[in-house]
Amino acid sequence: MAEADSHQQLNAPPPLEDGQWKLYEAYNELHGLAQEFSTPFDAPAVLVVGHQTEGKSALVEALMGFQFNHVGGGTKTRRPITLHMKFNPDCHTPLCHLLSDSDPSVPRKNLSKKSRYCPRFKLCICSQAYIEAENMRLEREPYQFSSKEILIRIEYKYCPNLTIIDTPGLIAPAPARKNRALQTQARAVESLVRAKMQHKEFIILCLEDCCDWSNATTRRVVMQIDPELSRTVVVSTKLDTKIPQFARASDVEVFLSPPPSTLDGFMLGDSPFFTSVPSGRVGSGHESVYKSNDEFKQITFKAGKEQNRCSSLKLFLEELLQKRYMDSVPLIIPLLEKEHRSATRKLNEINQELSTLDEVKLKEKGRAFHDLFLTKLSLLLKGTVVAPPDKFGETLQDERVNGGAFIGTDGLQFPQKLIPNAGMRLYGGAQYHRAMAEFRFVVGGIKCPPITREEIVNACGVEDIHDGTNYSRTACVIAVAKARDTFEPFLHQLGGRLLHILKRLLPISVFLLQKDGEFLSGHEVFLKRVASAFNNFAESTERSCREKCMEDLVSTTRYVSWSLHNKNRAGLRQFLDSFGGSEQSTAGVNSASVSPDLASGFVGNDKQEVKSRADVKLSNLASGNDSTGSVSTTETRLADLLDSTLWNRRLAPSSERIVYALVQQIFHGIREYFLASTELKFNCFLLMPVVDKLPALLREDLDSAFDDLENVFDITTMRHSLGQRKRETEIELRRIQRLKEKFRQIHEQLTSSQVMLRA
Repeated sequence: MAEADSHQQLNAPPPLEDGQWKLYEAYNELHGLAQEFSTPFDAPAVLVVGHQTEGKSALVEALMGFQFNHVGGGTKTRRPITLHMKFNPDCHTPLCHLLSDSDPSVPRKNLSKKSRYCPRFKLCICSQAYIEAENMRLEREPYQFSSKEILIRIEYKYCPNLTIIDTPGLIAPAPARKNRALQTQARAVESLVRAKMQHKEFIILCLEDCCDWSNATTRRVVMQIDPELSRTVVVSTKLDTKIPQFARASDVEVFLSPPPSTLDGFMLGDSPFFTSVPSGRVGSGHESVYKSNDEFKQITFKAGKEQNRCSSLKLFLEELLQKRYMDSVPLIIPLLEKEHRSATRKLNEINQELSTLDEVKLKEKGRAFHDLFLTKLSLLLKGTVVAPPDKFGETLQDERVNGGAFIGTDGLQFPQKLIPNAGMRLYGGAQYHRAMAEFRFVVGGIKCPPITREEIVNACGVEDIHDGTNYSRTACVIAVAKARDTFEPFLHQLGGRLLHILKRLLPISVFLLQKDGEFLSGHEVFLKRVASAFNNFAESTERSCREKCMEDLVSTTRYVSWSLHNKNRAGLRQFLDSFGGSEQSTAGVNSASVSPDLASGFVGNDKQEVKSRADVKLSNLASGNDSTGSVSTTETRLADLLDSTLWNRRLAPSSERIVYALVQQIFHGIREYFLASTELKFNCFLLMPVVDKLPALLREDLDSAFDDLENVFDITTMRHSLGQRKRETEIELRRIQRLKEKFRQIHEQLTSSQVMLRA
């Protein structure tokens, strides 16, 4: 018993003065406030970072003086555990207090709103059971980890005066595909730990389990956040297992006292600390090694004394943390003042909202929100930079993924690099204009699909009064069918794309309202009604506009009007005029020798030939050389032409070329008309109604909503919610006020002490 008491005296922290106790308690409360209310300040603490199986949890238990958490392989910690440890010589049994475990992601039935307090022995069991339940819950969730800390205050006769945050162990998975699940967990854990290390107030306790300091497993992660190790303490764990691995004493000396060139940066303590924690668990079972925490502490103390490191690490961390506490006091007071003003303003806003929960004022707020919402919509269409593009903008690739791409019958997409501003993140009117520009690029570049000889023959059919062939009708039948099949999908794709862009205006408008403090927070039912009315309006307007465009496409592909469809009549007339002479010159040529490829290039290849023949005809007429022989020749040519076209079902090259030329002309005429009319109609009947029809529609919906004001604004639920927020804000305000007074007193004591020392 005397030996145990001596161990306790030797290992106990130095006695603290009353001012130091107040400082320690104030920072513990500050840390709890920061976690519970997500305030923008935090207290200095020791953040333990290490890989799995590196002895992280065992080291934390050795510092506490008793076994607390699970220790072993695998993931035993899925939420950071913050331990506010306090030395209490009169506490012979660990006393744990679960301060705050409110997590919005956890079902309410699993947690208590109030802090849970367990007496003495049951207290550790309570905390351990809660941690185990949290680990099991998170293991079943997709993310499997949570950054929300579990806050526990511990008093014990062996505890140092420290605040330690135990983080989940880092994972180094194998690269094989079968380890994808573990690789995902590794990324999640590293992201969580990196986020915690971002806090400048935290001292990083970096654990390394290696025999060669050139292997930086944990330091690799730590130095990404703290490259100079200026706020990092490096600890080598499991020293008792490493010593036997060295063959020479000189190797041991190099490991225990590494040269400065081996370790990068300027770490705290100037050199690594070495720890050795005995194995075995405390308990009454046959597998337990230690019967009590006192026995475990005695063995731990002996191991630490032999290595002369574990105890020194604890004292070093206590002194370092206390110095950080004292240095941070002048910085904490302005932050508390700012947070106090923010909480006061929040409380005033809640009281203001409670005072406006009557019928007349709610109607006024609804109408004001209606006007402000329309103002934001108009601003987004006209152009603004208030909403951040990195959050609300979409590149052309994102827009195609979310709103649909323009895909033709060949299944290919238009190259993005040819579209202006394709890589820019746009929203509102700018995004609408880019989508319409892409539509013009894609549709304007479509060529007439290829025509087969079978399609021409099938399109000829039989007339109701004769069995001759009407190639003009054949060309019309083919052209309108090709045009309808080609352009109709683009009409639906354009409607879907522009509807996506319009619907995106809603969340961006809400952001602008929130940014300007004009948002109706808390009235979810009313806001959902406005959002539903806007989305319904956008969908019905897009559908109506698309139907109008579809009517144009149907009429254009149902009846061919040559004045509309034949946009290049001069070129077509010139081509047909050349047939009188070309038929005679090709009379002796086998029709099979003329390929369809020749027909596809007739416009460019025959220009000079057509021009020369026309010039010859005009010169003959001018010189009066037209004779009876020439008339006879012309009649012969006409007869040959009719024989090869009207009276003959054998598809001659000349007939094929005529049909192809007519189809090209009709198709291109339909394309130009479709492109112009579609763009005009979407601008007139989709874009403009947002400006001139939406206000009246929303006003009408708003007036109808006011007939059921209680349900639309849900006044009862809103009053209850505001009351709850008011109580929570009042609690937060009182805690901030209490902390302000504590830190102000501590600051005055520190200032007076410094003055006395100077004197």
